[in-house]
Amino acid sequence: MPPDKGFPLGAPAGSRYAQRLAQARPQLFQAALAAIEQPFGAEAMRAFLAAQPAGDETKLKRALRQLRQQVMLRVLLRDLSGRAPLAEVVASMSDLAELSLGYALEHLCIWQEAQHGAPVANGKRQALIVIGMGKLGGRELNVSSDIDLIFVYPEEGETVCERAGQRQLSNHEYFTRLARKLINALADITEDGQVFRVDMRLRPNGDSGPLACSFDALENYFIAEGREWERYAWIKARIVATGSNASVAAGAASGDSSVVVTSSDASVAAGAASGDSTSAANGNAGPGANANAGIAAAGGDLARELAAIARPFVFRKYLDFGAFAAMRSLHAQIRAEVARRDLSGHIKLGPGGIREIEFIAQAFQLIRGGRDPQLQTRPTLEVLALLQKKGLLPVETVAELGAAYDFLRRLEHRLQYLDDAQTHELPAGREDRELIAAAMGFDDYAGFMTRLDAHREQVSRHFDGVFAGPVQDVHACAPLWMGELDAEAAHDRLAVLGFTDTGAALTRLAGARASQRYLQLPEASRERYDALVPRVIELASKTGAPEAALARALDLLEAISRRGAYLALLYEYPQALEKVVQLLAASGWAAAYVTRHPLLLDELLDARTLYAAPDWKEFAAGLRAQLARHEGDAERLMDVLREAHHAQVFRLLAQDLAGQLTVEVLADHLSALADLMLAITLELCWAQLRNRHRDAPRFAIAAYGKLGGKELGYASDLDIIFLYDDADARAPELYSRLAQRINTWLTSATPSGVLFETDLRLRPNGDSGLMVSSMDAFREYQEKDAWVWEHQALTRARYCAGDGAVGAAFEAERIAILRRSRDPEALRREVISMRQQMADGHPNRSDLFDLKHDRGGMIDIEFIVQYLVLAQAHRYPQLTGNLGNIALLKMAGELGLIPLATAMTVRDGYREYRKLQHALRLNGAQYARVEPGPLAHYIEATLDLWQAVFASGATGPAAGQS
Repeated sequence: MPPDKGFPLGAPAGSRYAQRLAQARPQLFQAALAAIEQPFGAEAMRAFLAAQPAGDETKLKRALRQLRQQVMLRVLLRDLSGRAPLAEVVASMSDLAELSLGYALEHLCIWQEAQHGAPVANGKRQALIVIGMGKLGGRELNVSSDIDLIFVYPEEGETVCERAGQRQLSNHEYFTRLARKLINALADITEDGQVFRVDMRLRPNGDSGPLACSFDALENYFIAEGREWERYAWIKARIVATGSNASVAAGAASGDSSVVVTSSDASVAAGAASGDSTSAANGNAGPGANANAGIAAAGGDLARELAAIARPFVFRKYLDFGAFAAMRSLHAQIRAEVARRDLSGHIKLGPGGIREIEFIAQAFQLIRGGRDPQLQTRPTLEVLALLQKKGLLPVETVAELGAAYDFLRRLEHRLQYLDDAQTHELPAGREDRELIAAAMGFDDYAGFMTRLDAHREQVSRHFDGVFAGPVQDVHACAPLWMGELDAEAAHDRLAVLGFTDTGAALTRLAGARASQRYLQLPEASRERYDALVPRVIELASKTGAPEAALARALDLLEAISRRGAYLALLYEYPQALEKVVQLLAASGWAAAYVTRHPLLLDELLDARTLYAAPDWKEFAAGLRAQLARHEGDAERLMDVLREAHHAQVFRLLAQDLAGQLTVEVLADHLSALADLMLAITLELCWAQLRNRHRDAPRFAIAAYGKLGGKELGYASDLDIIFLYDDADARAPELYSRLAQRINTWLTSATPSGVLFETDLRLRPNGDSGLMVSSMDAFREYQEKDAWVWEHQALTRARYCAGDGAVGAAFEAERIAILRRSRDPEALRREVISMRQQMADGHPNRSDLFDLKHDRGGMIDIEFIVQYLVLAQAHRYPQLTGNLGNIALLKMAGELGLIPLATAMTVRDGYREYRKLQHALRLNGAQYARVEPGPLAHYIEATLDLWQAVFASGATGPAAGQS
């Protein structure tokens, strides 16, 4: 049944605390009832405090405690009457805590500075920074919670005394005293009660550590002593108050707060002020609503400085799958303590409790937050929603966890409303049980328990699904890896598994086990390594190339072994290990690619994205959003481009090896991806160019060769040229700098590798020409100075990125050049001569057929098409379309320029050549050479077509000659 909307008997039965307060202060209670329709917002809290005298610490404490009574009563009444959702309740309590801290700190700073002077370091005034941890940091504070705080200050120094009677203190002593007074202002029990209990155990070194520490001390602690569970604790860290006499009135007193770990960009992307306003959904923005503007005065800079210290400790640059084991261990300790203290009914720490939901969210944050700043947001429900949006948790899981979280948090509050006590245990007495059941909207306690048990069972099930560790049984192949079998037994065991060259496999295993890299691994990484190799042996034995799969997998493990997170990923996700071994077995090129870019292992975790057809519009939008978060950081922007490109190539590679893509479709995808990366790189480089004279450059990139013909392969370089059409006097120099920067961004090796290799030699005058050409200069060169082979290259050229008008001008000039009327005999001689030069440069002394360079191969077909375009496009303009060799062969046949039947056979041959070439390159072949027998039909048809096209008075190289 729904909660009662009114309280006909006065104070609600579900709160003895409210009943006592109503009896002791009836006017206060009646005022709360009269205002029950309105939330107690941050502005109302500020107004109350502004009206209170605070001439000394006694009056300060009274004002804060009276405010707490008013807020607590209003929140309690609205909650128990069904008027306030959970978001409003936790936001109101978080507002109360932040405003109380800011108000107290404002006055305490003034009073202490009057006694000891202002704290200063290197000529700069210093401020105490109050960091809210846990539920306060996440703006999820419960109604009778304590608050977890950490006190820091920027630098060591001492106070500057300007008046007689002031006593100088070191900054450390000054801020320690100030912190202690702040704790007492909130936690001391007076005749009006207390505001919040304060827990300082999360500070560096816990109870044995200093009450306040400098930034340097905090950073040194993180580096030297920071523990895994502290990373978890610091996820929600947030500045909730900052104070010095000069700045606090504008900053902390107004309740302003600033980000410690979460970046402002991530906050915006998360959609609701980065959790600084948990109540965003119900419109109560709270004092942290303007957090991303930074603390008043120097606060914003301090927040950024503190973020630079804390963020690397909490969030790793790489995917940190070791967090699973760490969180699993921490949770096991909590469960052991729960069992020892018989707290199975504890709704926070017990099985299926609030903490397990938080652990699920925070595990993904620790693993992925360093790579995905959106996941650095703090509120638990926001994190769960993001995990669903990103496909990391199923919709049903998030729905059940969200419903359980809401139920458990509301129950937590009702348990605490009874006596204003911080408790999470279900009552033992019948009367209190009935009160709780009624407050939760149930007719009886049995019905309530049925619902509670269902929620907790769902939470436990999802928790176990996320944190279930790999099977710990000793693998049957472990003796092979550990060298525990004699030579004969080891050979026999590998033979039984399906290895043919057992000696090579054993030598490879022994070499890996004796390597210095393996021997120097930390214990945790060595244990994972020892667990992975036996699985790798078994998985490799099930592939079509066991020896290659094993060798490539051992190469990969050795390459990633110093990054324990990658070993943890493969250890935690057996299905990812199985996929990667299959991929390694299928392709030597893929093996080398993954070994160079192990970050791609993460792509193996979600088959939905791994095998999904690319959505280039969505990919571009996501990439641009990610890049926007790193605006101004050129090095990081270059890495983001590379990582996004590598990930998309890897997805295409997985689909290719799974047989989902034809060579033509794959080339189309790779070409579209390259076009997109060029367009975005151009945008970024122009945005960073100084003294640019217009918002958008009149500049374009034209593609030639494989990219121009949309036949790009995995390792193809990009044949591109840079063009502009801009009459501004500054244009030549600006666009030259732009072109140079684009090329640098594409080709530079960063920690994430190279984006593309480029070939700029097809620009006018080749290597001796300018990096970028105006359209006028390009036209003049093409019309007066270009060689025939440069016109041949235009048959496969196209505009691919940049200004559309410049691209259209390039396309118009390309078509005009291709449609020129040419002397067919002179053209034949030029094309045949160029073909001979290429043949001379690629001799083939083997008995195999070179798919690309030998007569009857791919280059012959490409030259035939190029010749037909140059010779006939003045009569048949449709030949100028950038349609690819396969389509143009068919078109030429249908136009009667070549025998249609032969054209169709050669067309099929070209497709087969590309397929075979692709397969050979996937396995690292140096040359695309095969036995000629199966291809004899296509070779003969290609030679016949060459003869038909070029037979008039001149021929190409003799058949069979390279």
